[in-house]
Amino acid sequence: MAAVSAAGGRGPAPVERWNPPDCGDIDMRIAADGTWFYGGTPIGRPALVKLFASVLTREGARFVLKTPAEKIGITVEDAPFLAVDLAVDDAAAEAGGARVLVFRTNLDDLVRCGDGHDLRFAPGSEPGEVVPYLHVRRGLEARLTRAVFIDLVDLAEEREVEGVRMFGVASGGRFYPMMPAGDLHRASA
Repeated sequence: MAAVSAAGGRGPAPVERWNPPDCGDIDMRIAADGTWFYGGTPIGRPALVKLFASVLTREGARFVLKTPAEKIGITVEDAPFLAVDLAVDDAAAEAGGARVLVFRTNLDDLVRCGDGHDLRFAPGSEPGEVVPYLHVRRGLEARLTRAVFIDLVDLAEEREVEGVRMFGVASGGRFYPMMPAGDLHRASA
């Protein structure tokens, strides 16, 4: 993560300031595994994928690539990004604040989990299963890979939330409940 941070970069474009005409949809897709496709063919150049990702935004349920001249819709199977690495920044906690979880996406964005970059746990297809997501920017989320989710669960704890004992994780002074602690205990019994 230090290498990504040191590399810098321009970051995402200011798409919120642009109001171009809508030019419809194109045959571009982001697969659930994070692979970007154009015309059914994987886009093999990481720099090109990062360029597209820098102008990606969400308008309601629709994902669009937006430039000052046009916006075009694309298909996203699950989430446009994957969270592929997790680190704990304890510097704030050591200074009397709260620990912060820092995620790296498959496109090398660093996201500090906390207000505005929240974790969300959606119900999975199996009873008791949760699917973890992290808000990256502009309504765009990263789905945590299985390995990162396992690392996250290792950092989890139980806390009382509105009178219910919940299993979740803390970051940036916030607590993100995954599930009622009773459900976790029943699943492990």
